[in-house]
Amino acid sequence: MKTYVVGGAVRDEMLGLPVQDHDHVVVGATPDDMIRAGFRPVGKDFPVFLHPQTNEEYALARTERKTAPGYTGFVFHAAPDVTLEQDLARRDLTVNAMARADDGSIVDPFNGRRDLAARVFRHVSPAFEEDPVRILRLARFSARFGSFSIAPETNELMRKMVEAGEVDALVPERVWQELARGLMEEKPSRMFEVLRGCGALARILPELDCLWGVPQPAQHHPEVDTGLHVMMVLDLAARRAENLAVRFAALTHDLGKGATPPEEWPRHHGHEAHSVRLVEQVCRRLKVPNEVRDLALMTAREHGNVGRAKELRADTMLRLFEHCDAFRKPERFEQMLRATECDYRGRSGFEDRPFPQAAYLLRGLQAARAVEAGRIALETASRYPQEPARIPEAIRRARVAAIMPVWQAERLAQ
Repeated sequence: MKTYVVGGAVRDEMLGLPVQDHDHVVVGATPDDMIRAGFRPVGKDFPVFLHPQTNEEYALARTERKTAPGYTGFVFHAAPDVTLEQDLARRDLTVNAMARADDGSIVDPFNGRRDLAARVFRHVSPAFEEDPVRILRLARFSARFGSFSIAPETNELMRKMVEAGEVDALVPERVWQELARGLMEEKPSRMFEVLRGCGALARILPELDCLWGVPQPAQHHPEVDTGLHVMMVLDLAARRAENLAVRFAALTHDLGKGATPPEEWPRHHGHEAHSVRLVEQVCRRLKVPNEVRDLALMTAREHGNVGRAKELRADTMLRLFEHCDAFRKPERFEQMLRATECDYRGRSGFEDRPFPQAAYLLRGLQAARAVEAGRIALETASRYPQEPARIPEAIRRARVAAIMPVWQAERLAQ
């Protein structure tokens, strides 16, 4: 019975990167051997055990055989006679198919060290095409390791997988899981570049894929191409270390520009309504968490109004706050402003331009939230006991009056 550290832990150690988790493979053991040694079984599809002290995962060496389409159609075989090399052969990329023994020696049957030095992602074997999740994983790795390229033969294999319909068999939850992880990487645009390069993006997110080649007004978007703009917005959100909800809002805020007819290009009047519809469609299909969906919908709907904030009257500003439920959820409103700032600055030559609209709207919201709505409600109810409809209107008038000095100060400053 021998144990080895395998996969990403070995790769990251060689790259000098911090290692988050250690995965282990056990060769020459049975499930009973593991239990007698104090390990706790946790695997359902194949034997995986938790170490009694460290709680790290130890999996018995195994082989796998494709039996049905999709990423779940596999039969696994784990037995004491399965070798380490056989276990490594089922892995996706050569840089993930290395193992470190207890004495520190490296087992590298597929030249992972060579590809690591060359900064190349290369599939281990033709078995790569049996699992469509590997396309998503490779795209995600590309977002994390921006200096790596994909071997041409691997990209061609992924394209064949897409053409064979393997990507269509992916379940929504797994697609979202991989996309969400990729969005949180250092350069998330690389993930979508890889997915586009093999044709997978058109199957997974056709609403996004169609944005490349759609023009925008050059005076506002020197980069012109909508797909390029969205990637710039997304990467800016990543550089600003925004959370997942803001990054997803950055990704989806302009989906509607792919739905406007070509005769309306490049101005895309009313694209916000199209964007809302398409964001709802994407979120339903991928089962996106509610808090992520809600911010994306708000950003798609309101980013144009935020950009025009300096033109809004005090009562219009209040309607924006109400529409965004900003009095109950001010933190989400502020996240929407951050996503919109990424939209504004995610353009060629706009990266360092100021975006005073966010601070202006926050000053207006702070003033409106300072209004004592409860006191006004009681006073109005006391004065007009038979007319409850007067209460919300009285609160609105007070809030508009509170916003007015902010609006006036902005007019004077212009």
